[in-house]
Amino acid sequence: MGTPAKKYSPEVRERAVRLFQEHVHEYPSRWAAMQSIAGKIGCTAETLRSWVQRAEA
Repeated sequence: MGTPAKKYSPEVRERAVRLFQEHVHEYPSRWAAMQSIAGKIGCTAETLRSWVQRAEA
């Protein structure tokens, strides 16, 4: 079986998206920003990407 999915609180998700939106301009690309910020939050860049997509929709 695969690894169990981590659950993140809504507060963590909101903070991660906010950090991305506030600091994306400091990175050479959106993906670079996602990788860096995701590492600080403790999630994967792909997870952060999905949170950002939902927030921007």
